[in-house]
Amino acid sequence: MRKLAVDVVVIGGGSTGAGVVRDVAMRGYSTVLLERADLGQGTTGRFHGLLHSGGRYVVSDPLSATECAQENAILSRIQAGAVEMTGGYFVTGPDDDPSFADKFLAGAAATGVPAQEITVAEALRNEPRLNRGIKRAIEVLDGTVDGWQLVWGAANSARHYGAQILTYHQVTKIDTVDGHVAAVHCKDLKNGEDVLIETGFVLNCAGPWAGQIAAMAGAHPVDVIPGRGIMVAMSHRLVNRVVNRCIYPADGDILVPVHTVSIIGTTDVKVDDPDHLEIEQAEVQQMFDAGEVLVPGFRKARALHAWAGARPLIKDNRVAATDTRHMSRGMAVIDHTTRDGLDGMLTIGGGKLTTYRLMAEHIVDAMCDKLGEKRVCRTAEEDMPVEGAGPNYVVTHRLHDREHDRLDDQIICECELMSRKMFTDALAEQPKGTFDDLRRQLRLGMGPCQGGFCSMRATGIALASEHIDIERATELLRLFLKNRWIGLWPILHGDQLRQTALDNWIFSGTLDIEHLPAAESEVVL
Repeated sequence: MRKLAVDVVVIGGGSTGAGVVRDVAMRGYSTVLLERADLGQGTTGRFHGLLHSGGRYVVSDPLSATECAQENAILSRIQAGAVEMTGGYFVTGPDDDPSFADKFLAGAAATGVPAQEITVAEALRNEPRLNRGIKRAIEVLDGTVDGWQLVWGAANSARHYGAQILTYHQVTKIDTVDGHVAAVHCKDLKNGEDVLIETGFVLNCAGPWAGQIAAMAGAHPVDVIPGRGIMVAMSHRLVNRVVNRCIYPADGDILVPVHTVSIIGTTDVKVDDPDHLEIEQAEVQQMFDAGEVLVPGFRKARALHAWAGARPLIKDNRVAATDTRHMSRGMAVIDHTTRDGLDGMLTIGGGKLTTYRLMAEHIVDAMCDKLGEKRVCRTAEEDMPVEGAGPNYVVTHRLHDREHDRLDDQIICECELMSRKMFTDALAEQPKGTFDDLRRQLRLGMGPCQGGFCSMRATGIALASEHIDIERATELLRLFLKNRWIGLWPILHGDQLRQTALDNWIFSGTLDIEHLPAAESEVVL
């Protein structure tokens, strides 16, 4: 058994956990982050990519609107490389109530969300695929954000301050002594090793799984209600700004241009288990219908992939337990001392990726108060290494890079312009990572072919460079294709159906992938 001792254990490797461990480390505490999978593999990596301007909440949730507006300005500065400042429109559709735009503008003024009404002609001139029947248009400061880059940026910043980031470490038990947290047990899922971490404080940032973590420490049930949302990525940018319907928040009322694709989202359905999120066909069709309202002809565009994520909503007694759409998106810190008689543990829930830095500040402030220490938060002032202190990214950034190295470096993913060096560098930094781990950092297999060509090249390069042996290469490729299929089957139609048939022919005809020899011993992925 491996043993560690730190001041603070942070549980959960989504955006909140990464922000918290960065904040804790910057305030001078020794700390370790535990995540049972890869960073950003849960809710953080399963959203629509919107960096909120605050506009979405100016009528329904004014406090969240103000927080989003303020954090939008901070994140676009300290993590500039992870953010594209696309701008956004709220538009009144042909069948929407035009008077809601007046409520919107009044709400924006009251909450400090920058917004101005523009003419319909100007909106259509800038976004020519928008529904020609829109009645009003309001311009806001929406942006888009790469959630995985954002999380890794915060984690790398935390490492710079001495934090340890332990991915694929699953918490199995939390020890308490005389009503105080004393230690966290976890298992390294890559090698099966047990790890014991002695600590005086646990910050529970496990999102939809926060209730399970709190229960390990003997706390009373935490009312975190997972709200499932379905999103669909289309093969190219149908719009270049975020486009929202100017209505009270509803399903499928956002279209977000992220990297080279457009994402329509989202539904909101209460679920019981965040580990089992179905992609319901009816909800996928609902997204296509919603897309037609914003961009006529939406259904004729090529759908690439569908996925589901779970929001960690704190139970809101103002609405029914099944109405996750209208529960507050605000954040909440649970003090287990007053609630459960358990010292040394706080839980945070709610919030949004846009406010992840502020969520971290709130829970670490609460921890310092309980410890009777005054340590000032500096996360809003200091740029992240790599992503910060530079320009915001633009959709053409990889094209720019390939223009410089195209004669010296092979492109192995034409859809996402990923070079061989990008892949081998990431593999060297994360030698135990799966191809899905690398996908999240490099966008491997996220374009129209969905890995049909680049996954084979990546497997061959990893094997030839001796990063993996033949058994692991086979199992990694199988796992990658299996995971891609989860989000492919719900949207198979037209060109994407033909692409999938071609991919299947390639994998069956050239590799006979379904009949390759199975590993003689278990391959730990």
